[in-house]
Amino acid sequence: MLARVDPILKLCLAVGALLAGAGVGYYYGIFLPAQDVRRQTLAMAEKQAKAAEQSRALAERARREQAAQSEYEGCVAFAETSYRQRWTQACTAMHDADQAAFEDCADDLFSSERGCLARRPIRPAQDCALPSETAQALAAARDERKGQCLGQLQAAQQGRSLPQADESGSLR
Repeated sequence: MLARVDPILKLCLAVGALLAGAGVGYYYGIFLPAQDVRRQTLAMAEKQAKAAEQSRALAERARREQAAQSEYEGCVAFAETSYRQRWTQACTAMHDADQAAFEDCADDLFSSERGCLARRPIRPAQDCALPSETAQALAAARDERKGQCLGQLQAAQQGRSLPQADESGSLR
């Protein structure tokens, strides 16, 4: 009976060694590479997610900077328009005052129309030469408003918000 056990034992040992080898082969040949592939896939997915987030952040920043630049250009255009309107209003006021003074002069019996025009010239209602103090005040107001526009642009580029001026120039 011992003679029969010896080939069975050898066969069992061979099958056991074969199973152990298959287990070790599966672990090193299939299981570990699959783990490595999963790890690489997760790392790649994280890199793609970070890249997508950076791309979204850059796109958002570019959008904010474009909006800030558009707002700045609108603000500067408003400052220039206000400057021109105020200049025209001042010219119109001086024209109306000159016209009234001319009419007062012309109503005088001892004055001629030509003489009144020589003494009281009527300035144009638009694009006139303003007194230097008035012109400087208007230019200073325009430059101050442009400075506020620049401050708003710089604040927007840095990511914070400053109060904005409405159409009358007061801060809101």
